Amino acid sequence: MSVKASHILVKKKFLADQLLERINNGESFSKLAKEFSECPSKKRGGSLGEFSRGQMVKPFEKATFALKVGEVTPEPVKTQFGYHIIKRTG
Repeated sequence: MSVKASHILVKKKFLADQLLERINNGESFSKLAKEFSECPSKKRGGSLGEFSRGQMVKPFEKATFALKVGEVTPEPVKTQFGYHIIKRTG
């Protein structure tokens, strides 16, 4: 089984919390990813494309596979790279 997802990666939890609030208030996930994400995927609106289990770090993978298509993580997900806001897109 594989999923498609986008994410926004930032170093500070307070910024991740602010961005998540903005997304929950209707702002464009893709637009915020392009503006704030520290991952090269920002050029694609945060899109990471399709991936299977075992390809991403565990906390990221666990959070992504738990989402339904179209859902965004309710809290930022912490990994060794920083804080991720994840949206499952497929």
